[in-house]
Amino acid sequence: MSDKVIIFDTTLRDGEQSPGASMTKDEKVRIARQLERLKVDVIEAGFAASSEGDFQAISAVAAAVKDSIVCSLARANDKDITRAADALKAANAKRIHAFLATSPLHMAVKLRMSPEEVLEQAKRSIRFARNLAEDIEFSAEDGYRSEMDFLCRVVEGVINEGATTINIPDTVGYATPELYGDFIKTLRTRVPNSDKAVWSVHCHNDLGMAVANSLAGVKIGGARQIECTINGLGERAGNTALEEIVMALRTRKDYFDMVCGIDATQIVSASKLVSHITGFVVQPNKAVVGANAFAHTSGIHQDGILKNRDTYEIMRAEDVGWSANKIVLGKLSGRNAFKQRLQELGIAIEAEADLNEAFLRFKSLADQKSEIFDEDIIAIMSHSAAAEESEFYRFISMSQHSETGERPKSRVTFRVGDREASSEAEGNGPVDASLNAIEEIVKSGAEQLLYSVNAITSGTQSQGEVTVRLAKGGRIVNGVGTDPDIIAASAKAYLSALNKLHDPSQAKLNAQMTP
Repeated sequence: MSDKVIIFDTTLRDGEQSPGASMTKDEKVRIARQLERLKVDVIEAGFAASSEGDFQAISAVAAAVKDSIVCSLARANDKDITRAADALKAANAKRIHAFLATSPLHMAVKLRMSPEEVLEQAKRSIRFARNLAEDIEFSAEDGYRSEMDFLCRVVEGVINEGATTINIPDTVGYATPELYGDFIKTLRTRVPNSDKAVWSVHCHNDLGMAVANSLAGVKIGGARQIECTINGLGERAGNTALEEIVMALRTRKDYFDMVCGIDATQIVSASKLVSHITGFVVQPNKAVVGANAFAHTSGIHQDGILKNRDTYEIMRAEDVGWSANKIVLGKLSGRNAFKQRLQELGIAIEAEADLNEAFLRFKSLADQKSEIFDEDIIAIMSHSAAAEESEFYRFISMSQHSETGERPKSRVTFRVGDREASSEAEGNGPVDASLNAIEEIVKSGAEQLLYSVNAITSGTQSQGEVTVRLAKGGRIVNGVGTDPDIIAASAKAYLSALNKLHDPSQAKLNAQMTP
């Protein structure tokens, strides 16, 4: 029998720590439901003590998810742990994830605690957490740079207090595969009660080795849980990419001899959803989920593929959710065909009214472009009319004029609360003019950190997907807008970002650097 590897997804927590990747409560629930369809074992929904918004989001995820374990991060103190337990009350299965730094540098500079104080704090926190939940994970932050003797004492102590999972993070992405695998193996050998807990790896990608390190931690070290994120999302250079871990275990089962319970056909849908919500575009040559991951342009490669796919493909595109049927619907397509395609894409709609509203949005788009692709449908479903109605700023219409040798002008009409506003402005280009027109009314004073345009599908009829990242008062937010007209998509994206700045519940304060 092959060993089971537990997949612990932290897209909603560690992934969200990427500057600009903060998510609303509803967005977190949508991603959590997709992770559940993906059959992720553990979903880390957030850091309950970091903000009221994160607490509410974790509570919403805990109530929505039925099949996966829902987890909240907490610092190793009673207040954080209690907050995590409260946020997880609605969960069918819950886990409290407590962390405390154990490296000499972190203990001295950040915690300003002695090793003995850290040891006692770690044990005390797990003892307290066990009164609130049975499933307790302990993370030794900056574990890979910790002294082996001391780390063994800490791990032994927290297992004695009831920790059921032990995570040894490479918090700063410093490890190399063989050394990291040996580090985990040595710990498991030296800690006398190591068999009483599941061992976990959590690697960052600063040197581009997060996936390799995680797999070495499993193969060499004997860990049986891997912590990862969709698309490798995460602070700095990111985290271990879930899709790469899953397909490495599946494709090289001959070497790893391990299995995971992931439904790989849901990988691409998860990747696209996370990319759309966060505004972090997946690079075309990204493994497994990049647009070119299964493309072959070389004549030699194409000839080989036509003769036998195994010549140049070690995975099948359909196995990870890429659809061979690119054009499926148009303006004459009916409601049942639309509903069937949603089901094939793994998009669940429970209420009949929601389906009717989505179908109207589909018809509206079909009037603008003749061919509707899967990516178009995903974009349609990314934002409901109900959500738009609740927004403070809402796009209505626009007109713009640009001519060679003249400064472009744009007029934008949008709702501000319960009133309609219009403004006209000039700019260096039609996009700049449109955003200036919005600012004439809003006067947000926000700094624009990013403006990015991505074609949702190929061809000149493609919808444009625009991401705008704004910063104000220490907060960074993303806004995403889609439209066949890139200028309109830009205005929608800017208003989307302004809505997040306007809503105080979107504030998220990261208490400290986490595992």
